Amino acid sequence: MPEAGESRTPHAPTADLVQVALGECSPADADTVFDVLRTHFASDRGSDAPRQTGEECPAVWTGEFRAAHSPDSVPGVLLAGSVTADLQGGPVAVARLRRTLESAFVVSTVGSVSGDQEIEVQLRLTGPEHGAPPGDG
Repeated sequence: MPEAGESRTPHAPTADLVQVALGECSPADADTVFDVLRTHFASDRGSDAPRQTGEECPAVWTGEFRAAHSPDSVPGVLLAGSVTADLQGGPVAVARLRRTLESAFVVSTVGSVSGDQEIEVQLRLTGPEHGAPPGDG
């Protein structure tokens, strides 16, 4: 019987899953962004923080988040620099994660690609000025 349910809604189990890749940032800034997301969404990362390796600059840090709901807005969070964030998943789930990021950081869209059942968005995150939440200027 589960197979019949799966065939009717083949994408339902992963509809809320968003893959997040962070790059062009320090390990501390990557950890800050993941902390915000882990606070509001279930994740495969647990409390795992990005660490500096022996390499000059890691390419990306990745995590998966279940965006099954839309959390309330979050306070603004400071970053030392900017962070490039690639979000990939179902349109509703990506929108939920994006709204949370927009609540915590200053966000600009670098690019986006839409498919039949998935969307990929590249964002540039910076911290709000003086630690105040965006929009409280």
